[in-house]
Amino acid sequence: MNLRKLRSLVLVALCALPAALSAEVKVLSGDGFTVQHSIAVEKDPEAVYHAMILIGQWWNPDHSWSGQPANLYLDATPGGCFCERLPDGGGVTHLRIIYLKPGEQINFDGALGPLQGMAVNGRMQWRIEAAESGSTVTFTYHVMGFMEGGFEGLAPAVDGVIGEQLMRLGAFVTAPVQ
Repeated sequence: MNLRKLRSLVLVALCALPAALSAEVKVLSGDGFTVQHSIAVEKDPEAVYHAMILIGQWWNPDHSWSGQPANLYLDATPGGCFCERLPDGGGVTHLRIIYLKPGEQINFDGALGPLQGMAVNGRMQWRIEAAESGSTVTFTYHVMGFMEGGFEGLAPAVDGVIGEQLMRLGAFVTAPVQ
């Protein structure tokens, strides 16, 4: 399958996510959009952070290029990579870490999935805040650039994917230890 066809299929899959996974898009303009999701988890910030960096264990492999969760990894260092191994020595850089404060915040630069083939860039922030009964985790993703036809159709799809990933992280963090 060629890359153009794969990108189209991934974009269609993003748009097909159930509306229940979407929250309100915070900002939408001709230059980009911002989506944000938060969840409360009954774990302390350090536990959430350590689960968060095990990205191959909670990120939905349907939103990867290989479809294999074991191929996803996060190098939790400044300049580190949320990357994916592909067959025959290939790979994908999904996001690059531009700010890291373990247990509190990771900021990334990059365009996820089919956004990589568009004239856009993104800044994503994963924030963990201590709360009375554990932690509040917030994912914010700012996407900006040029999109022929505008961002109105793309923003809800990206919103759904980001919301789904945060829900999966929350389920992973709170899963019983086996």
